[in-house]
Amino acid sequence: MKKRLPIGISDFETLITGGNVYVDKTPLIYKLVTEGMFYFLSRPRRFGKSLLLSTLRTLFEGKRELFKGLWIDKSDWEWNPHPVIQIDFN
Repeated sequence: MKKRLPIGISDFETLITGGNVYVDKTPLIYKLVTEGMFYFLSRPRRFGKSLLLSTLRTLFEGKRELFKGLWIDKSDWEWNPHPVIQIDFN
């Protein structure tokens, strides 16, 4: 099956289950979560901020099956679900 480009998709679960291309940034996400304290995400529009936050939400919800084949699936990440609060100011 040919993978599609995820134009306009900013939800990680939709992107993965829809057979879209995904560039694995989970090593950077792992480093961000395990080594950082506070971050201010200042990027131009359409630069992947919403997809990054959606990926973090899915990761903290413990949905390991969505990360199958990605770097973080093979790492020492503990897949215990955590409560996630998402606030959208749009």
